[in-house]
Amino acid sequence: MDQLAREIIAKITPHADPGIGEITPDTELTDLGIHSLELTEIIFDIEEAYGIEIEMSTAEAWSKLSSVGDIVDAVRGLTAENG
Repeated sequence: MDQLAREIIAKITPHADPGIGEITPDTELTDLGIHSLELTEIIFDIEEAYGIEIEMSTAEAWSKLSSVGDIVDAVRGLTAENG
């Protein structure tokens, strides 16, 4: 797991159910007990931290981002475009 994945997991962890155990890139968002409002907060946090804009509605977010790794990949792609 690289630094970006660790940073994003650190942003997701406070929103996850406390008993989830270790969160990895393979962890499904639905397994974390994160609802749509929390996902929106996580996305805003990530956008602010990395100076990117993730253009999608909450409904689209759930359909396109199913795992922690999906979020990491999306951020990696957007930061590479802005780099």
